[in-house]
Amino acid sequence: MSKAILGKKLGMTRLFTPEGASVPVTVVQAGPCFVSQIKTVETDGYNAVQLGFETIKPRNSTIPLIGHDAKAGIAPQRFHREVRNADTAAYAVGQLVDAASMEGVLFVDVTGTSKGKGFQGAMKRHGFKGLCASHGTERKHRSPGSIAGRANNRGWGPPKRGIRMPGRMGGEQVTTRNIKLFGIDKERGLLLLQGAVPGNREGLLFIRQSKRLWKPKAKLVAAAAKGK
Repeated sequence: MSKAILGKKLGMTRLFTPEGASVPVTVVQAGPCFVSQIKTVETDGYNAVQLGFETIKPRNSTIPLIGHDAKAGIAPQRFHREVRNADTAAYAVGQLVDAASMEGVLFVDVTGTSKGKGFQGAMKRHGFKGLCASHGTERKHRSPGSIAGRANNRGWGPPKRGIRMPGRMGGEQVTTRNIKLFGIDKERGLLLLQGAVPGNREGLLFIRQSKRLWKPKAKLVAAAAKGK
């Protein structure tokens, strides 16, 4: 199974390598999570492990979720997330999954909800350069330009779907791939990820072992496997 865990983004700081280089890292409170359900091909049609994260009071949960977590012998959890898995033998219902479970992982994929930026124009939302800034452009420098050429029928009719225009920006699920796992603080349950990850502070994150590695990083993982 590709290792995975749920956590919360705490913020960013910097660490120094033995050579003295400054490395920006995101600090993530990883777990503790509990295995709330194990799915198999025989019972559910596929293999998966369901993780529960952040214990809450029963009054803040629902009757179905309270009963669901009670079957696993754990308190009600605020978040639940499935991890597809071909081998569920290594897990048991109610098992604790903490930051130490990510030991040996070099690169991870991090999924979170990006920061919401409200209604934005085409320049900020899509990176348009805007109109000319010289004489002749009258107070329309940040305009997206004409959209008539993208209409359904050669200049008339409603624009086609998918045209990049002003609108709501952010607040979407984003996955950042191949982030280096710089370090693990087992005592505090922290993961140190090199670089930035999506979302606000205290935002929920799903961290899993990278599935598709870029070639340079795939070589590092292969070399580490040979070293073992």
